[in-house]
Amino acid sequence: MIKVVKFGGSSVASAEQFKKVKSIIESDPKRKVVVVSALGKRFSKDSKITDMLYLLSYHIKYNVDSTAIFNQIVERYEEVKNELNISINLTREFDIIKENVKNGANEDYLVSRGEFLCAKMMASYLGYEFVDAEDVIFFKYDGSIDNEKTIEAVKSKFAEYKNIVVPGFYGTFPTGDIKLFSRGGSDITGSILAMALEVDEYENWTDVSGLLMADPRIVKNPKAISEITYEELRELSYMGASVLHEETIFPVKELNIPIHILNTNAPNDAGTIICRDSQNTDNIITGVSGKKNFTAFTIVKSMSVNKLAVIRDTLNALDKFNVVVEHIPTSIDSFSVIVENKSIEKSVYDIITEIKKVKGVISVEVDKDISLVAVVGRNMVLKPGISGKIFSLFGKNNINIKTIAQGTQEINIIVGISNNDFEKAIQTIYNGIVLGE
Repeated sequence: MIKVVKFGGSSVASAEQFKKVKSIIESDPKRKVVVVSALGKRFSKDSKITDMLYLLSYHIKYNVDSTAIFNQIVERYEEVKNELNISINLTREFDIIKENVKNGANEDYLVSRGEFLCAKMMASYLGYEFVDAEDVIFFKYDGSIDNEKTIEAVKSKFAEYKNIVVPGFYGTFPTGDIKLFSRGGSDITGSILAMALEVDEYENWTDVSGLLMADPRIVKNPKAISEITYEELRELSYMGASVLHEETIFPVKELNIPIHILNTNAPNDAGTIICRDSQNTDNIITGVSGKKNFTAFTIVKSMSVNKLAVIRDTLNALDKFNVVVEHIPTSIDSFSVIVENKSIEKSVYDIITEIKKVKGVISVEVDKDISLVAVVGRNMVLKPGISGKIFSLFGKNNINIKTIAQGTQEINIIVGISNNDFEKAIQTIYNGIVLGE
């Protein structure tokens, strides 16, 4: 039996955290494949190595003296190495990085060195073999993963070494150039390795004991989620829950490899299991999450014009500005298109002008004061009236609903409200549906 285990930045932020990782690895011989992020924050006002590397890259790009920031990065790694007596020549490693950057290595290469160096140190510390992600994670030119080539390489390296440490967050293009995943992408690296080796379980170690039913900054002591399906996780992640990168599930979903979210600082806590199917019916909803700052373009059309054609042409107009549409609530002669505020900040008036050119459009109204709150749960289908209960709870608490959307699978209900009501809405849903107050 094999487990892939991934440790996030907070889990490898210091020598003390490295010790915790080693203890976790040694407690279970099935933990044979280890993925690590770059060193994270040691305390609240500390800096993540990845952020420091991006800053270093900007200094280099704009010919600003980068000596101080480079030395700070070196010191972070030297601190861990010296405290744990790790056998690695960091001076040589940083000299290689300097030389490669001098010779034109791209930003992705420089930023990826955070994971690269952490993985090298962790491999030495654990007595595992270091396997560079550039030798096992392969991208196609379009940015998608070359699954066939990647699986073959991963299986070959594991067959050769059995116990390996792989840096997360990056792979290579067919040209050999380093290519980063989006931020948090080390989660995806672990998922790809789990898929390639068809492991029994993918453990994702972080600084929280699994997923919670609501944001603890909004709801006091929310309940933990013991089990959640891949689809539920996608919905919650998309709407703001951020324990796991939302693309992590894709590689493991087809093989039904469970993902187990665990806490490096409390390794005996149960955590959260993410799987394809769950029979747990303890709670009506699985969780509630949301995001602020959306805009709704409400389009009123002529009664004589086909609504589908107007919607199509409106979406084409938005596409000209590379705007991603979140939801499209509709009525007979009007519909709304909801988008994130940040995606239209510089083009909102141009967008309105473009939409007004669409044949059949009578008027366009804009509401920039919208938050979206998602109530997610596979068990809602078993309990009629959840939408009605939300309406009732909001009415009792003077929260006005601007829009509502619910899929036919009844896995989620999304309500649009004013930004000022965001925290109140989440508290109201949690207290009323989860706690039954």
